[in-house]
Amino acid sequence: MTCKICQNETKTIFKAKVLYKYDVDYFQCQTCGFGQTEKPYWLEEAYISSMNLSDTGVMYRCERMSKITTSLLFLFFNPKGKFLDYAGGFGVFTRQMRDIGFDYYWQDPYTKNEIARGFEGSLNDTYDVVTTFESFEHFENPLEEIAKIVKLTDTIILTTDLISKPAPAHKDWWYYASEHGQHVSFYSKEAFKEIAKKFGMNYYNAMNVHILTKKKLGVFSELFFKFGFAKHLLYFGYFVFNPFLKSKSLDDMNSFYIKK
Repeated sequence: MTCKICQNETKTIFKAKVLYKYDVDYFQCQTCGFGQTEKPYWLEEAYISSMNLSDTGVMYRCERMSKITTSLLFLFFNPKGKFLDYAGGFGVFTRQMRDIGFDYYWQDPYTKNEIARGFEGSLNDTYDVVTTFESFEHFENPLEEIAKIVKLTDTIILTTDLISKPAPAHKDWWYYASEHGQHVSFYSKEAFKEIAKKFGMNYYNAMNVHILTKKKLGVFSELFFKFGFAKHLLYFGYFVFNPFLKSKSLDDMNSFYIKK
C-alpha cells in the first residue's frame, strides 16, 4: 500500500484482530510515519453505533478541551468569532463552549444532536475556527476529509494521539483500538507537517492537541508550543480568561422563548 498522506512506500508492521474476528494488516509509511490499516471493509459493522462502548472519556475530554480551546481562542485567534465543532457527537462540547461564552455551533452527520439542539451549523457557512476531536483517526481517506473541513475554515484545532516511528507493537498501544474497529488512521508529527504543506497551512502541536492554520501565529507561539507543558498551561489559562467572557446560557434559553 502507498501512504495516504505522502503517497510513499509503506511497510507492514503487524496483523491484528479487528472486532475480535477480522485479521487485518497494519502499515506504516517509511517516509512520514503515518499509520494505516488495509482497506477497512469492516467499517459498516464498526459503526452500528457511532459512539463506541469503550469511549468512556467523552465527558472528561469535552470538559478538558473546552478549557484548552478557550485559551487557544484567546491567545491566538478571535474569541468573538464564529466557531464550529465538526463531528460534534451529542453536542456536549458545543453546549459547553456556548455556556463559556463563545458563538459555537454543532455538526455531525452520523450522531444525533442531543445537548446543543438549535445550534446546528451549516456546511455552507465559514467559521473562524473549526474544532474536531478524536475524529482524524476515523478518516478512511484523510486528505479528502481534511479538504472538506478546509472549505469551512482557515484553522482546525483537533485531537488525536501521535504514533511513533517505528510504530509500537499492537499490544503496546491502546490507541489502535482494534476491538471497536473505528480507528484506521494514525498520525505522526511528520505526517501532520506534510498535511500542513499540502493545504498551505502551519502546524502547531501540544501533546495530543494539534493546530492546522493558514495563520502564522508568530514567534511567541513557536516558543510556546515547544514547551513540554504547553497543553497544561492552556488548561489553566482558562481560569484567567473565563472572567472576561459572558455565558450564552441564559441568552440562548431566552432566544427560544422569543421565537415562540
